[in-house]
Amino acid sequence: MAIDYGLKRTGLAVTDPLQIIASGLTTVESKQLIVYLKDYFARETTELVIIGDPRNWDDTATHATPLVNKFVKEFTKTFPAMPVKRVDERFTSKMAKDAMLEMGLKKMQRRNKALVDEIAATIMLQEYMNSASRA
Repeated sequence: MAIDYGLKRTGLAVTDPLQIIASGLTTVESKQLIVYLKDYFARETTELVIIGDPRNWDDTATHATPLVNKFVKEFTKTFPAMPVKRVDERFTSKMAKDAMLEMGLKKMQRRNKALVDEIAATIMLQEYMNSASRA
């Protein structure tokens, strides 16, 4: 599972059982995320959670980094047995917007920030799986 955590919304993506392709799962209000994940983990087998680590071009923290750090602490406290890995999320939102344009989505659909967050999580997960398969 990939988590693209944000102040208001969080995009989630998952993979198929063979871990070949990532798919968008949903977008959840960030304040409801832990409750959502408790329910999801009770129903679905999850081996690893990757969480986007917001960074600037020069690898310094962004304004969102402290927010994500706080969430990661809450997540590991709530789900101590769940493996967590932070991954670089630079450019995923731009890549998501570009993908939406390539898919031919109308302007109003491309303005849907919840969809952008879900697609960004999907891109993050697919890139992680691609890099893991090369390693």
